[in-house]
Amino acid sequence: MWAHVWGFLYSKYFRFWLKWLLRLLTGKCELQRLLGGAEAGARRTLSVEHSLESSKNKVLRNAVHVEEAEVEKCVRDVMKEKKIEQKDTGFKTNLHISLLQISGYKKLYFNVENLRKVPYDSENEEHEEQLIELWNLLMPHENLRARISKQWCDIGFQGDDPKTDFRGMGLLGLVNLVYFSKHYTNEARQILSRSNHPKLGYSYAIVGINLTEMAYSLLKNGALKPHLYNMVSGLPQMEHFHQFYCYLVYEFDKFWFEEEPESIMHFNQYREKFHEKIKGLLLDYSVVLTLQE
Repeated sequence: MWAHVWGFLYSKYFRFWLKWLLRLLTGKCELQRLLGGAEAGARRTLSVEHSLESSKNKVLRNAVHVEEAEVEKCVRDVMKEKKIEQKDTGFKTNLHISLLQISGYKKLYFNVENLRKVPYDSENEEHEEQLIELWNLLMPHENLRARISKQWCDIGFQGDDPKTDFRGMGLLGLVNLVYFSKHYTNEARQILSRSNHPKLGYSYAIVGINLTEMAYSLLKNGALKPHLYNMVSGLPQMEHFHQFYCYLVYEFDKFWFEEEPESIMHFNQYREKFHEKIKGLLLDYSVVLTLQE
């Protein structure tokens, strides 16, 4: 309760006077202090993002909603509004980078969401090709005897036709599975093999789709900002989302075997425990969660 009261009082009253006092003492506005002080990455960009969102100035508030093509003009407008000389190249460059990261994160979420909304369509040749590619990457020495087959259970789908398992995450779930299998083929095959453990086994593909949902939810609620702002000095791309997914798959498998659950029936409990672990890691402003090829 007191945290909420303090947060309200700070944002409503104290913040204004603190900014005024610091400007008086340093001769710099809040953005100048942030962009000239913190190192490049999450700490700087998150602080800039919060400063812009909290501003009473419309030009500054609108800066967090700027499109990539408008970033350069937006930087000039902010500098003009705050009476910062255009020749201050350090401020200009750092603000440009932060705005690219902020706008890029929003665009990445938009692209991920659009891919998630695409339902798997067995009549779509491209969808079918990706599904067959997944089988070939994971099971190179075994031919798929039919499109509808119990063989799909061998790589962790629930039934004879995998399309039913993609309902929650749409095409995004398949694209993630294929990406991991293509870029980390040895690791994917090893994890698939481990998932068939007689006691600690789990459904590889189903868990993979579940981890897609985890990555998606972390992106949606903004928890991935520290990771992506540290990882990309500019616009985060779909590639970076896929890379984070690969990290989740690899780390979840390690986590599962370290925890040694009594049975797969406890999956949701351990999935949530793993989720909390990842959320904790993402609270670190210096965090970068990736696998190395």
